[in-house]
Amino acid sequence: MARGVVWVVVGILILSFFRVQILGHGKYQLQSETNRLRPIPLPAPRGVIYDRNGRVLAENVPGYTVSLLPAPEANLRSTLARIASIANIDSAGIERALQRARRAPYQPALVLGDAPFTVVSALEERRVAIPGLLIQAEPKRFYPDTAVVAHLIGYVGEVTEAERASSRFAAVRLGGLVGKYGLELEYDDTLRGSEGLRFVEVSAKGQMVRDAEAAANLNPVPGKDLHTTIDLDLQRFISRIFPGGKRGAVIALNPNTGEVLALYSAPGFDPNAFVGGISAPYWRSLNESAAHPLLDRAIQARYPPGSTWKLAVAAMALKRGIVGPRSKMPIPCRGGLQYGNRYFRCWDARGHGALTLTEAIAQSCDVYFYQLGIKLGVSSLLEDANAWGFRGRTGIDLPGELPSEFPTGPEYYDRIYGPRRWTSAVALNLAIGQGENAQTLVQMVRLYQQLASDGNMRTPFVVRPAAGGAASAEHVSLDLSADQLATLRRAMIAVVEQGTARGSRVCRSREKRVRRRTRTVRITDGSSASRRPTSRKSSSGQSSSSRARDRT
Repeated sequence: MARGVVWVVVGILILSFFRVQILGHGKYQLQSETNRLRPIPLPAPRGVIYDRNGRVLAENVPGYTVSLLPAPEANLRSTLARIASIANIDSAGIERALQRARRAPYQPALVLGDAPFTVVSALEERRVAIPGLLIQAEPKRFYPDTAVVAHLIGYVGEVTEAERASSRFAAVRLGGLVGKYGLELEYDDTLRGSEGLRFVEVSAKGQMVRDAEAAANLNPVPGKDLHTTIDLDLQRFISRIFPGGKRGAVIALNPNTGEVLALYSAPGFDPNAFVGGISAPYWRSLNESAAHPLLDRAIQARYPPGSTWKLAVAAMALKRGIVGPRSKMPIPCRGGLQYGNRYFRCWDARGHGALTLTEAIAQSCDVYFYQLGIKLGVSSLLEDANAWGFRGRTGIDLPGELPSEFPTGPEYYDRIYGPRRWTSAVALNLAIGQGENAQTLVQMVRLYQQLASDGNMRTPFVVRPAAGGAASAEHVSLDLSADQLATLRRAMIAVVEQGTARGSRVCRSREKRVRRRTRTVRITDGSSASRRPTSRKSSSGQSSSSRARDRT
């Protein structure tokens, strides 16, 4: 009986051995290979960003990353403590690496995203004593012109869990780099490419032994290049001449196509500081600065348009047949206008006298436009401004554009002040670019784009349309005749030649006449913004530019 039991046990053992060694060979071999091989992500080089003439705005340069292969947290902490002094990482850096390991336990935990060569060399010398050390040569993002193009180009950074929750970044692994700002964010899907995989053999102690066979690896697919409409020489020129220490923005575009030739915001920041992870002190300085350097004032700041708005009011009045080029107002300017029980002052207390429309634009006479606003009436002002898009976004291909603000209709004032608690006097403030009117710089540039071209609205763009050629005009027009558009252009030329911008005249040649419009407004911090010109070249219609500047 006992002998029979022994033979049964032996039979069971033989069957088990057969099942494991023969039938289960493939399964257990796969498990063995999985334990022996470690997948290492291979980042794809991002596409290069160029200006309109093929000059580099953002590129990739050789760089190094330092990571640790997956291991129990206690082992990782011990290894991090061992290399802390060599890699110049503090306790916060150690915790960040451990946090990455917790979020993605089967991926290498990034320690340094942009390791200096001296650190890499020191770690390589001690590799045998550092279990799981992974040093990789990876493409590093580099911005040659730093702050000159910071708001325009933006920067990249490590994807967050919140970003991965969106469909756009769901496929990006934890630790992967994505665009965070500017064109890097707007065109991230184009620039990013697809990561590859490299497999390495590791020992039981977690040491890398060798690379696996090349056939097992998956090569990364580089991102596509981006060709912009930006003129880098013009961008640099604007940066040089912009008043130091001041806040503001400049946009220049081709009015016939909508191509943005330059977009500059001040103060700026260094986008290279974000590569490999921004330091806590620099990040704190950017966020705590009263100048708000991360704010793109070209598309994310709203200002009362001031006297630059007078061209919009003049266009409304011309379109409706209320005035002509030589029309004068009933009351000459003597420094102000009495309306009801209020006295509305002109910016020039000496007065301008009796002016035509062209002269009133050249001299930026508030009294003329007070009366023009009364003639137009609140309803017409609101109707045309809304029809022309002055309470929305332009649709420029940059992330974070704020919509401009403007009343939707008379009911706005009923809601704010109460029914019949307001008067037609609001038209006087609206007519000179004050009151309930806050426009972004890019929105005002689009108005002048229409005035400088054929009166049709074109969406400003920084990257050439995929199909090539100029952007098509939107179905929004000022509805002005060619003669009426010419009247407004002549008035803007008069601003430079004999009006409020004659002190900033840039060219006396009739071959390159410049049209401008100046403004004085009060901005949100209570300081008065200076009377600054906007301009556009008239000989060929090839450029239109505007500048907004805070007096700070």
